[in-house]
Amino acid sequence: MSGIVVAGAGAFGTALAVALSGTREVTLWGRDGPAMARLSGTRSNPRLLAVPLPPALDVTSDPAALERADILLLAVPAQALRGFLADHAEALAEKPLVACGKGIDLETLEGPTAVIAHAIPSARPLVLTGPSFAADIARGLPTALTLACADPEEGTRLQALLSTPVLRLYRTTDLVGAELGGALKNVVAIACGACLGGGFGESARAALLTRGFAEMRRLALVCGAEDGTLMGLSGLGDLVLTAMSEGSRNYRYGLHLGRGESFEPGVTVEGAATALAAARLGQRLGIDLPVTDAVAALVEGHIDVGSAVRALLDRPLKAE
Repeated sequence: MSGIVVAGAGAFGTALAVALSGTREVTLWGRDGPAMARLSGTRSNPRLLAVPLPPALDVTSDPAALERADILLLAVPAQALRGFLADHAEALAEKPLVACGKGIDLETLEGPTAVIAHAIPSARPLVLTGPSFAADIARGLPTALTLACADPEEGTRLQALLSTPVLRLYRTTDLVGAELGGALKNVVAIACGACLGGGFGESARAALLTRGFAEMRRLALVCGAEDGTLMGLSGLGDLVLTAMSEGSRNYRYGLHLGRGESFEPGVTVEGAATALAAARLGQRLGIDLPVTDAVAALVEGHIDVGSAVRALLDRPLKAE
């Protein structure tokens, strides 16, 4: 066995591997052999240039590393998770698999834990989520996250294993609430960015953040989440960070939408696909999600920001 393996060598996966490698045996795994060879040689990820990889951190593209792992952190984009699991199902069987990506699968309209459970029934799915930027984690800045695990005993064990003096994990058994909080806040962050990018001001952003949070809670509760989870790190905490800072890709993407500009090439924006999936899920469940629907229409290019804001303002007056 080789301890902890972080699968996915993007900014967040690399940051987690760096943060955990100080006192534990950690491997950073990526599927691109030449890219991982360069990473191993330079000891620097282009997405985290200011943070060198610790000498003890192993870097590899060898699939055997997945099979040897005691625990896997899946820092894989939500829309790529099903494919990753299908490619490595045998190696991942009967292991704790911690989903670190934030999103809803566009085809199945499922969160990461359901995707894991269907792909590898013998695996034990968990969720690691919460307000965090990769650069902060990699630099060792204090960060608090939520670890969701259905089994309290295993959750307690992994909480201790994955916490460090500056990376503090809080435990919950509410998998659905943790993963939906992390996914849906990206949609609201896009809305907030588009609002500012379109020139509608800080007050309008505050209104969107608040009403968007109400949508997050409404959808999550129908899906079986606990409201307290959405009020914690993986819901409100993550939303505040993501919807208020240009360090958030989803917020920056919204800014570009609002300005009518193209976004940074090659950068994954989880909230764009999540908006489409959440809008479809809301329609399936008969839930009113006006902010989510507006973001989905923006992402698809069906409306502009001005039209989206006018549509929201023209809705019938109601009690809060």
